[in-house]
Amino acid sequence: MSSAGLRRDLEILDVLAGHGDERDTDGFGVSWIAQRLGREKSQVSRALRALEGEGMVERDPVTRRYRLGWRLFALAARSQQARLVQVSAPFLRRLATAFDEDAHLCVLRGDQVLTLVSMPSSRAYHRIWEGVSVPVIMAAAGRSLLADWEPERVRELLRAKLPAGLDSAVSGEEQWMADLDHARTFGYVASDVELDDSAAAVSAPVRDHRGLITAAISVSLSRVPAAPRLEEIGRAIADSARDLSTALGHPPR
Repeated sequence: MSSAGLRRDLEILDVLAGHGDERDTDGFGVSWIAQRLGREKSQVSRALRALEGEGMVERDPVTRRYRLGWRLFALAARSQQARLVQVSAPFLRRLATAFDEDAHLCVLRGDQVLTLVSMPSSRAYHRIWEGVSVPVIMAAAGRSLLADWEPERVRELLRAKLPAGLDSAVSGEEQWMADLDHARTFGYVASDVELDDSAAAVSAPVRDHRGLITAAISVSLSRVPAAPRLEEIGRAIADSARDLSTALGHPPR
């Protein structure tokens, strides 16, 4: 494909991506796209069919309107995750060095917390967490990842997922809600780590360019420090999470 042809295809994708509103959530017709670009309808139609064949756009079988396709979203998701991993590494490394504790970057996948990156401390033994998913209710980072959820939605999840009869093995509903309040108010939360050998963990939410929580930084603590030290660690992790958010495009406060 020539550079001119590629540019024309990108212009079509840009129109589909940038001009949606509530009246047009089902996509746009060929005539509208051609008019928007000032191009021949037949030319735009051929380009859309080619893009559809590659999964870059899709056509509604009923309305016959076009919208962005599955492959474009899959590529965007992978590139976003790759960028998240790449940009977060120096922030995690600094935390692991500063506190000599393992630092992790976690994301929410359904009702699971997936660890994307781990930076080890100087300790000889390390549990391997990269690529491991655990239930959100049993992960310290889950408190930060759900910090923006509506309280009733969180309660519904907890009531559906909290195991019965485990007493203190998993934080109860009210402790969970208190942890979420702390994350929203102070930018970090400390909690017991139900599935780790660590004594506790401190986590903080990371936001993307839209202001949405896209990940969480979590630092596992080999021992529970005194309250002033725990607060110091929490503030440092919250600062790192905010700096990482800024690096991802979230406007700094």
